[in-house]
Amino acid sequence: MEIRRDFYLDKLIKRRNNGLIKVITGIRRCGKSYLLNTIFYQYLIRSGVEENHIIRFAFDSADDLYLIGESLIKIEKEKRGVDPEKFMEYIRSSVTEKGMYYLLLDEVQMLDCFESVLNGYLRKDNMDVYVTGSNAKFLSKDIITEFAGRGDEIHMYPLSFSEFMSVYQGDKYEGLSEYMLYGGIPPVVLRDGLHEKAAMLENLFSEIYMSDIYKRNRIRNQGELEDLLNILSSAIGSLTNPEKLKNTFKSVKKSRITSNTIRKYLDYFEDSFLIESAQRYDIKGKTYIETPRKYYFSDLGLRNARINFRQFEQTHSMENVIYNELRMRGYRVDVGIVPIAEKDKNGKVTRKQLEVDFVCNLGSLRYYIQSAYALPDEEKKIQEIRPFRKIDDSFKKIVITKDMVPAHYDEHGILTLNIYDFLLEPKSIEK
Repeated sequence: MEIRRDFYLDKLIKRRNNGLIKVITGIRRCGKSYLLNTIFYQYLIRSGVEENHIIRFAFDSADDLYLIGESLIKIEKEKRGVDPEKFMEYIRSSVTEKGMYYLLLDEVQMLDCFESVLNGYLRKDNMDVYVTGSNAKFLSKDIITEFAGRGDEIHMYPLSFSEFMSVYQGDKYEGLSEYMLYGGIPPVVLRDGLHEKAAMLENLFSEIYMSDIYKRNRIRNQGELEDLLNILSSAIGSLTNPEKLKNTFKSVKKSRITSNTIRKYLDYFEDSFLIESAQRYDIKGKTYIETPRKYYFSDLGLRNARINFRQFEQTHSMENVIYNELRMRGYRVDVGIVPIAEKDKNGKVTRKQLEVDFVCNLGSLRYYIQSAYALPDEEKKIQEIRPFRKIDDSFKKIVITKDMVPAHYDEHGILTLNIYDFLLEPKSIEK
């Protein structure tokens, strides 16, 4: 069964022959290779490109490496990258005719000097280059400098709820429950049986994601890193920082881990796209606050597998789903704070901060969004919209709830929207 990824295919089509290196990034197993080597490849064939003008090469494939006289096992043992001279000779021998050639290169960070190799191909009028990579260091500032502004990133996420529902055999209510529990990693979604899904998630975590982090960063104290990931998994959507996490280690684990080490480990998780952090933004002061931050998992199934499916809070899970959907749609997402001063019954002024779950920016667009699992009464609704009432600008303010309510505006111009409409209708918050 094929899962359509039209959202990303359209991005590739729009960037075709634009003179830039199209870089597809994302967590391992989210579908980057399938998008590039199957979906986009089939599109090129349908659009009239001859098969011998499409060169597909995966640098983590033993069969592909054999074609250029390299051995995957030897590369692993010698802890080195793929020889660029051997690869370039293979490309030279494959480009033998006139017309545009399309290079679809998978896991290209495994190629030594890949920045120089790719820049060299960009200087050729008959080359259109597309590559994938599985960690954020692949797009570090140094590499972007090497590309000299000629890199065009397309970041890919696991399946959105809409993509998930395109292959789910059930209604949207059952679908969302399963999606929030087992996530949207394509091979997991396509696996039959809930026990099988859980087993695959646990295996992916230990054999792929953690193994990658250990190898890439040469981790010596794996126990501390695993403990940190467990803490983050148990506290998605909670404000934290390295100092607070250090104190947790000290009190619970009797560990002497430093905040600098924790900061480094957090970077490793973000580099692998396992988690993302949302920074706090002072809406009134229009300034960013570096710490604390909130952390969200790129896939809830992986998060739940990490804690053995023991801790499933719908409130935080829904918040994580909304965050991922907004990021997939291209928004920059921050956690908003609204400083206020209030007098108590004795006339004493107290200062506090109200929180807006998400401040979403895309170009000139901005939305303020609250995630409210349920709105059982007027008191709860007033509590949710209170921060909105303290914001004195005209940007749209939205409450997303799991309650099955029709989309409607209240007397303050605040939109209430159910999560199913939000996830299944891409333009729902723009209406």
